[in-house]
Amino acid sequence: MKVLNKDELQTAEGILQTHLPKSYKVYGFLYGINRNKESTLQVVVDSWPGFKVIICRPDPKSKAALAFTKKVTFYSTDEEVLRKMLTDENAIDWSTYFLVGGFDISHAQMLKEVSAERQVNNRGFTLVHLLYLPDISYLLSPPADSELESRISSLNVSHTDSVNKTWKFGGDEKGYWNIKNLISNFPSCCITDIQGQLVAWMLVYNYCALGMLYTLPEHRGKGYAKVLISTMAKKLLSEGYPVYCFIEEENKVSYSLFKTLGFIEDESYRAAWFEFNF
Repeated sequence: MKVLNKDELQTAEGILQTHLPKSYKVYGFLYGINRNKESTLQVVVDSWPGFKVIICRPDPKSKAALAFTKKVTFYSTDEEVLRKMLTDENAIDWSTYFLVGGFDISHAQMLKEVSAERQVNNRGFTLVHLLYLPDISYLLSPPADSELESRISSLNVSHTDSVNKTWKFGGDEKGYWNIKNLISNFPSCCITDIQGQLVAWMLVYNYCALGMLYTLPEHRGKGYAKVLISTMAKKLLSEGYPVYCFIEEENKVSYSLFKTLGFIEDESYRAAWFEFNF
């Protein structure tokens, strides 16, 4: 097992790009890290440069990593190598709570077996669709409205509390600082009313996925979500970012919305989130 340095992370990003869409989440993390976005992650591989498994895990040297939910992400082309890293090589700290997010659901049984061997409990957190936009030609933008366009801008840190209060995984201090970090370091988009008050918004997570799409209830039905997604997609593509998102399987409305705008998926692939030591 090897911890990647700065130059190796650049190389790994290029390798992962050839494995899209299944490698999107790890690719997104590396994309941010390689552009000097704030990160509390350490990236390890089974071998170098021809790795079969790459894991993003909390950096044991980072005090900030301890202040947030311990999140792990991996991409693997060889489950036996992955199993070896999780067992013999202790690539993950099994002694504490952690969340494995955005992994290929085909690895779920192996993760359950390894956690059972470790006498660590686990549970499925959510199952999602991975939708993505390969390039601008796929995007089906809604009709332009000059008046509405004049009310589109980026979020700033003063909006942190509003976003935190409505985010399903927020509402607390950790959520506040997480959102503040995202607004400060990653692209975002919002719509205000004619008085300049925030009515709808969208952020980008630190793994570069679109997320936290929200419109205040009294402003729904005006097509704001389509405008936000389209605006963000154009901005991200123009700046070289990947454009993708995870949609929970039960969220039929969001799934239909992104598909309507031209996002596609590999229908044979599902991603999942699992919790351990909860």
